[in-house]
Amino acid sequence: MTMTTKSDIRSPEVDDLLHVLAEMDDEDDVFALLEDMFTIREIRETSQRLAVARMLADGKSYAAIEKVTGASATTIARVSKCLAYGAGGYEKAIALLQ
Repeated sequence: MTMTTKSDIRSPEVDDLLHVLAEMDDEDDVFALLEDMFTIREIRETSQRLAVARMLADGKSYAAIEKVTGASATTIARVSKCLAYGAGGYEKAIALLQ
């Protein structure tokens, strides 16, 4: 099994997506793009991960997070790992929501 690195993921296409998201300033436009690009399930799962990150940052227990969000222990652990060792994206997102 090979490990995917940031440099493996970053491409001109990814940069285009980043540019589009960074330039959109209307939530309805962003939602329309998400609807076109992702399945309803993917949007819900991604949103759930952000909710999990917020609750972890607030010090909530795994059990409380699972009860409120419906996220699995595996998802909660994955988000927790990203909060501890990730690129800092969740922290920046959470700061935008405060």
